[in-house]
Amino acid sequence: MNRKTYFIIALLLTIIVGSGAYLITNQDSNTDQKTDVSKTTVVENDTVNNTSKQLAGKPGQYLEYSESSFTANSDSTRLLFFHAPWCPQCRSLDKDILANKVPEGVIIFKVDYDSNLALRKKYGVTLQTTIVKVDGNGAIMGKYVPYENPTLSNVISNIL
Repeated sequence: MNRKTYFIIALLLTIIVGSGAYLITNQDSNTDQKTDVSKTTVVENDTVNNTSKQLAGKPGQYLEYSESSFTANSDSTRLLFFHAPWCPQCRSLDKDILANKVPEGVIIFKVDYDSNLALRKKYGVTLQTTIVKVDGNGAIMGKYVPYENPTLSNVISNIL
């Protein structure tokens, strides 16, 4: 074998080993990320109960996110649904929300995961399909990822 052949074999081995190491490392970090985020559910029950009593009778809504609409509805229970059109779980949850009734006093804002980087950073969202519950001032009250069971009923039982 000549020098070029040895070089090509060495280059191919380097690429294969490097790719394998990257895939193993990336798979572990994605699994940890999904597990950590999906277990994150922080809800202050007294605040939720008081808010529910105040908003009884106000119809639930599912709206595209806009800063003005989000701010104008600070008196409602607001959920941010970080949705990506390419994500099967997001599409499934979107379809389920549209097919079912959003609870009274709740507004779910559909946020484009890909184009709202600042909002993702603000709420620590690292995975599409994340639901973030915020208070009237926009502070985070809870976070939940219904990735394994992307249904409205699952979101309601885990974040409201």
